[in-house]
Amino acid sequence: MITAELQKGWAKSLLEAAGSAPAPWLEELRSSAGALIDGLPLVNRKQEAWRYTNVEPLLKESFRPVVERPSGYPGEVPEAITPHRLVFVDGWFMSELSDTALLPEEVTCGSLNDAIATGDERVKNRLGSVADPGEHLFTALNTALVNDGLFLHLPAGVKLESPVELFWLNSGGETPLLAQPRNLVILEPGAEAVLVEHHLPGEGERYLHNGLTEIVLDPGAKLDHYRVQDESEQAWHFSRIVLDQGSDSRYHGITLAFGGHLARTEYNGLFTAEGAHCTLRGLYTVGDDQLQDFHLDVRHDVPHCSSREQFKGLLYGKGRAVFDGRILVAKDAQKSDAELTNDNLLLTRNAEVDTKPQLEIYADDVKASHGTTVGQLEANQVFYLRARGIDEQKAVHMLCEGFAAEIIEHIHLETLREQALARLRQTLGNL
Repeated sequence: MITAELQKGWAKSLLEAAGSAPAPWLEELRSSAGALIDGLPLVNRKQEAWRYTNVEPLLKESFRPVVERPSGYPGEVPEAITPHRLVFVDGWFMSELSDTALLPEEVTCGSLNDAIATGDERVKNRLGSVADPGEHLFTALNTALVNDGLFLHLPAGVKLESPVELFWLNSGGETPLLAQPRNLVILEPGAEAVLVEHHLPGEGERYLHNGLTEIVLDPGAKLDHYRVQDESEQAWHFSRIVLDQGSDSRYHGITLAFGGHLARTEYNGLFTAEGAHCTLRGLYTVGDDQLQDFHLDVRHDVPHCSSREQFKGLLYGKGRAVFDGRILVAKDAQKSDAELTNDNLLLTRNAEVDTKPQLEIYADDVKASHGTTVGQLEANQVFYLRARGIDEQKAVHMLCEGFAAEIIEHIHLETLREQALARLRQTLGNL
């Protein structure tokens, strides 16, 4: 049972090891977020947002926050698919493992900590302006322990020809580590970029990744954002992505979730001007001793914006998934266009999913729909393939691939699309 004593005590032990901030203004931001923690609701099952997700075992773990840049990395860094590679170890940017030499000179892409330490006003003005630190315990904790992460800034009109690729790795050790990356992405008017993230165990097995990303898209900016979460089977992974979209901006996001013991991904989208569009897609596979938890909250506060949210899950063994998605259309957000779907295939009898797509509509001239499906493979489809000489296991794999293809086919990078399909086949091969 999660009590106030347990939650506050766990957070206090982490805050005591926070270390110093690289700038006075950041110290103030961290302190104000830390002061919120004692007054936040408990992250227990009495809260709707945590009803199906038990984090009590996590709050009974002792983690060591990584408050200084690691001296190195003991393992091998995966090969990048693009010329622009940034490597983070335990949440810290590692310049010696990264390569950004071919980025245009006017683009800032690197360590958030370094940008703060050198007095970058863009970070000071924007950091914390999009994400509310009081959303819940883990958001407040991230802000209270801000040290490093990605800072990406594109000036107006700059269009990157190649994607920026991030590798989030863990160094491991006897004591479970807490990585607290904070990312800030700013695309000025008309700028365009593609961002690819790989969340991998590296040398770690048991650790907590608690990341928060703030994305600001100014008018006409476009961002394709791909995230591959393939953490270790003993890891806890929390990611929150908060979007602030200006007029006629475009955000195309895809999350592929394969790993982790408990993984929770949150998307919060806000349209601040007319003509913006947001697409969120996701594919998750969930097996024994795994929980994949997705929470979406997209707000249409202004007219003439559109959003598409499509998530699909493959569950097997005793795997569990949670999907909680909401689209809110405010009273003045006329001519909004929104769709939200969540489809799940249960490949075994003991797999389980709790799904709750929601629409809240306060305007009368909108186009909106939502839906969910939970089911098993249809026996007649398997029979059809077997009647044509395909064995049962292969037939199941083919049908699962077809189910997942609706998400994977929207990955515009061919190499990443092939990697995603190979990873899916690896999972299916272990069924």
